[in-house]
Amino acid sequence: MAFQQGLSGLNAASKNLDVIGHNIANANTTGMKASRAEFAELYANAMGTAGGINQGLGVEVNTVSQQFTQGNLSVTGNSLDVAINGNGFFQIDQPNGVRAYTRDGSFKLTKEGQIVTNDNGALLGIVADANGLIPTGGAIGPLMMPAGGQIDAARSTKLDLRFNLDASATVPTGTAPAALTPPIETYGTSAVAYNAQGTAVPISIYFTKTANNSWDVWTAVDGGAMTNSGSMTFGNDGELTSSPTLTSLNLTESDGTTTFPVAINLERATQYGSSRFGVTKGLADGQTSGQLTAVNINDSGVVQGVYSNGKTLAVGQIQLATFTNAQGLAPVGGNLWLATAASGMTPTATGTPGSGNLGVVRAGTLEDSNVDLTKELVNMMTAQRTYQANAQTIKTQDQVLNTILNIR
Repeated sequence: MAFQQGLSGLNAASKNLDVIGHNIANANTTGMKASRAEFAELYANAMGTAGGINQGLGVEVNTVSQQFTQGNLSVTGNSLDVAINGNGFFQIDQPNGVRAYTRDGSFKLTKEGQIVTNDNGALLGIVADANGLIPTGGAIGPLMMPAGGQIDAARSTKLDLRFNLDASATVPTGTAPAALTPPIETYGTSAVAYNAQGTAVPISIYFTKTANNSWDVWTAVDGGAMTNSGSMTFGNDGELTSSPTLTSLNLTESDGTTTFPVAINLERATQYGSSRFGVTKGLADGQTSGQLTAVNINDSGVVQGVYSNGKTLAVGQIQLATFTNAQGLAPVGGNLWLATAASGMTPTATGTPGSGNLGVVRAGTLEDSNVDLTKELVNMMTAQRTYQANAQTIKTQDQVLNTILNIR
């Protein structure tokens, strides 16, 4: 009887319109994936029915499948916006403790320093150590900035210098540093170290040529007097023939009496023909305290804090997840999916962006919805016509019944 077939067609067309309407409504939703209603014909179960004579009972919506095609990437310039280009999902720990997955990379920073979704789900990744180093294969946890948005002062322990001394330099005349010709400052550089309170301690280092391939090293700490602290000897190839005798300096803490050593590394020094003295590196470790001024996520998925003391410190690296059957993930709203038995209860793979078959991330961008509005509007018109056609079959069957009832 055509009533049942027509009714099933109306129900299926109505559900199709619901799916299309949902797609259109979310055309501007970040990371949203369009859905598609998929239909299956209905037949009655019958024993011994001859082939070709079962007229069928109509249609049903067999499933609503998600279309995980790539959405366009839109540049936002927001430092906490990040998009996935390729396979993978961000891993999120919801406030209720349930692990969820999303393609929406519009993250926020809470007052506690945690990086979260708009629904306060914690973004997960490999957590860096106190020095900002990200361990390979480290534990996955919520990505957070240091407590209070501050990094503490740290005492310097080493100073690394890399430089080239002019092989054609002349041996200066004079007996005291202040009276040397050329002056001692001709071949000198400076660096800044820090005491335990983060107070800067300036260090000046000068080099005077004493003979062919031989140099003395003079130092002055915190504006004090220059002292002859060591020597350096080079071979004819311009490389050091032995380790410099200056290996450390003693600096003073803020109390003016307590000292602490800073190792000096001059092993990379060279002596080549050059028109001038050149320094390629002169950095000490240690730092003043600093307040958080910005948070960035780079194209490697590394989350970094930028501080007022000029330091940039990594707090972790985003870890993406993939599933063998992404269409088996269950959408739960809030741009989130949950793992199911159909998708696999645990991800097939997790890792840093760009590793394996995982997609790469793009900082300062967001992935648009992959809904094609033109296509959806055409689908909506088709579904509407399908609805009207099925309504017409019911109307026609009603007219047939009326004709039968009016037979006299």
